[in-house]
Amino acid sequence: VNYLLLYDFVLVVWLDLGFVAGLQKNGPRLSVVAEQSKVVSRRGGNATLPCKIQRDQSLAPNRKMRIKWTKLTSDYLKEVDVFVAMDYHKRSYGRFHGRVHLQGSSPMDASLVITEITLEDYGRYKCEVIDGLEDGTAVISLDLQGVVFPYFPRLGRYNLNFYDAERACREQDAIVASFDQLYDAWRGGMDWCNAGWLSDGSVQYPITTPREPCGGKNTVPGVRNYGLRDKEKNHYDVFCFTSNYKGRFYYLIHPSKLTYDEAVRACQKDGAQIAKVGQMFAAWKLLGYDRCDAGWLADGSVRYPISRPRRRCSPTEAAVRFNGFPDKKHKLYGVYCFKGHN
Repeated sequence: VNYLLLYDFVLVVWLDLGFVAGLQKNGPRLSVVAEQSKVVSRRGGNATLPCKIQRDQSLAPNRKMRIKWTKLTSDYLKEVDVFVAMDYHKRSYGRFHGRVHLQGSSPMDASLVITEITLEDYGRYKCEVIDGLEDGTAVISLDLQGVVFPYFPRLGRYNLNFYDAERACREQDAIVASFDQLYDAWRGGMDWCNAGWLSDGSVQYPITTPREPCGGKNTVPGVRNYGLRDKEKNHYDVFCFTSNYKGRFYYLIHPSKLTYDEAVRACQKDGAQIAKVGQMFAAWKLLGYDRCDAGWLADGSVRYPISRPRRRCSPTEAAVRFNGFPDKKHKLYGVYCFKGHN
């Protein structure tokens, strides 16, 4: 036995163990903890993203401890500044300006309060605390109650690149849905055979009843994934997401059927605007709105929302029924209006 080698080995192990013990003894003296990883709110509401600082008592008080909140983009490639605080200095950024502040229930509370939540506020946020040489981070998700709906414009299917898709959702009072939102919609029974953009730049579609044109009859149910696509060159439909709104969505009682232009004017005459597709989906899903009358919407489509299936009115399922994009000069339909209020 080579006792010299054995001695060296024991010495190295002993030193390593001593080093680890030292690390544990002098471990991180500051950490950041989120009591819950996800907070659920809705558009127009408020939310508190939890973030608590755990600080070693041996650390000297530091008035210059820095708290920074950022929002992670859906592809995780960059962070957007939300709020920074150091001592009495506080600053909010961009579209968060004036809508965010620290809860500040104690000196160790770095929780962020967001007011008047918008659809774009959905996503993951990072709480970062820097105290001299010590720092810590935590990530919290802000989820919104809402509804995912597939969308394509009058041009027809597979006509939207990613930027067109973003614009299309925005015009319908919605944003491009995330994968998590589409996955939740699929778990809720969403079955749609046309591929659509998601917010991370991927193209996917949800299937609950496998069949030949939709990936094959012998495949398992799930969210089919085409992967990341070229945002400029590739064209698909889009999955949009919308949430609660402040206002009134309604079918306008009118003595006659209307052309599209007449429908627009009729809503205006009633002190409202012609409703958007997202507003109909939100009224249907979140408020149980049910009406068996086909009516014009702002994008020139004709739809009607059924939450109680019955004969002649979506007999097999609760759904927003789609009558296509008819000739705008046809006097065949009513109109759905939206009257917003603060």
